[in-house]
Amino acid sequence: MVARKILQELDFETDEAADGQAALEACKNNMPDAVLLDWNMPVMSGIEFLRELRTLPTGMDPIVIFCTTENDIDHIQEAIGAGASEYIMKPFDSEIIQAKFAQVGLL
Repeated sequence: MVARKILQELDFETDEAADGQAALEACKNNMPDAVLLDWNMPVMSGIEFLRELRTLPTGMDPIVIFCTTENDIDHIQEAIGAGASEYIMKPFDSEIIQAKFAQVGLL
């Protein structure tokens, strides 16, 4: 909810999914420009979601930013290797989100 509020304050249109599988289905129906993703999600983890997303016909298009408590180097390398564009460690604030979004060209 915090990330959603920050993104809405930055004038991004947001959508939210209850779990990784629901997020993947939403992307299949309407591929977003960017995905803010947690590693630990029900049904399908963030890394599983990312791997599935990148196999879709337009799944390479969205910028994917992990936002998670999993902050060890192995998780970060795995996420980047699977196609994540950036990695934000929780807790975060508006300035961190803005900086990461600027780094990947969304702001």
